[in-house]
Parts: sequence; C-alpha cells; structure tokens
Amino acid sequence: MSLSRRKLLFSGIAVTAGASGLAVAARLARKYGLVPPDAGGIYGVGETLSYASQRLFAKNTLAPEFSRAQISARPFPNEQAAPSEEFKKLEAGGFADWRLTVDGLVGSQASFSLSDLRSFPSSSQITEIACEEGWSYIAEWIGVPLSHVLKVVGIQPQGRYVVYDSLEPDSWDSIDIDEALHPQTLLCYAMNGRDLPVAHGGPLRIRLPRQIGYKNLKFITHLTVTDDLKKWGKGKGSIATEYGYAWFTGI
Repeated sequence: MSLSRRKLLFSGIAVTAGASGLAVAARLARKYGLVPPDAGGIYGVGETLSYASQRLFAKNTLAPEFSRAQISARPFPNEQAAPSEEFKKLEAGGFADWRLTVDGLVGSQASFSLSDLRSFPSSSQITEIACEEGWSYIAEWIGVPLSHVLKVVGIQPQGRYVVYDSLEPDSWDSIDIDEALHPQTLLCYAMNGRDLPVAHGGPLRIRLPRQIGYKNLKFITHLTVTDDLKKWGKGKGSIATEYGYAWFTGI
C-alpha cells in the first residue's frame, strides 16, 4: 500500500470516527485487513484503531538504541527457572539436542540447532525491555534476525502471522508479518556478550524491542507461519490476550 493511499485511508478512518462513531471506523479498518485478533470485547475498537494507525504510519520505525555505557549494571531479576524436566535434560547436554522447528505456510519445513542459528548472519542491538508492571532494563541482545530465518524457509504469499511457542508450559504468542520482518526483531541466543542465560530465556528467546515485555517470550522452540490465528487457543492471537492483555503492544 503506497504512503499516499495509507494517508487517504487513515484520513477516512479518522473522519468516519468523528462523523459516525468509532465502531464504523473499526469496520473500515477491517475492510483493509487492519484488525488485531483481539478486536472483540469492550476495548476492541480502541485496539483496532491503535493497530491500524501504527501499521499505516509507523510500521518501519525503529526502537531507540542506547550506548554500551547505558547497559544496566544488573538486568532486572525477572529471572525464571528451567521450565520443565525436558528442558533440564536439554540444558544438561549443553542444548546439543535442542532444536527450533519452523513450519506452517513455508516453502520447506526446517529444524535448526543452536549451531545452525549461530552460523546465520548475526545482529546486535542495545535496547530496553520494558514490562507493563513498571520495571525495565537495557541490555545488549545478539542473535539472528527472524527475517533471515523466514527467508531461509520461505514464506508462502498467504502467510500473515508468525506464532511462536515456548518450552514453558502454556506459553505462546504471535506477531504479524510486518513485525516478524522488522530488522530489530531477533531470535536471541546471547546477551551482554555471553550465551543467553537460562534465567533470561536461554537458549533462545524472541526479542521485540518495539513491543512490551510480555511479548518477548523466553525458551522459544517452535515457529509457525499462518494465515489465521483462530486456529490457536481462543483465537485471540496469544495466551496473554486470553487473560486480558493486548495482542498489539507497540511502544
């Protein structure tokens, strides 16, 4: 969609909202496929307008990056123990048997080891992770851009979302393809120059510096490209949304 067309569309949404109400504006956003999966409910219209306006005008913006001197002396201790006995066995073996599976609407399903991921082009960023509970910290995150992994497997044209699963029980989330292909979206295997600690999600966590903390799941082990999030859970795009949190949390 061209920028001029986006401006015209957003202007139409805004005018419609003022003239006929937010519900009508949300229907216009729906017409153009700019509706988040958790659009139903009391906050649905607001969620839709927030998501639509971001995707129309700011989908390529970058999260702020910081200097090395600004890295937090000690990351906030939202640390987490090994999530399962299966995980402990993988950890005991140095994660040699750990794999990241990528499937769904891709050209070829794949399974990557940590060595595979480390062999891909790497990227690093010094960004802040911020929680809805009020804490935050700045760290250096190192990993492979999710866009590269998706390029390797090939995204089919109808792919609209990436669902990511964690080894932590009942822990999964999703992002749209725009966020998945954003250059700052990483699959992180290192933090502050060292292997990503288990306490912070090692061996692999997703890093979304433009999204709030709970979207940055730890212990990532499975990615699925899909055209429909209704196939997962209650169809709201995330386990978090099933407990009242927003699916799109652009910051």
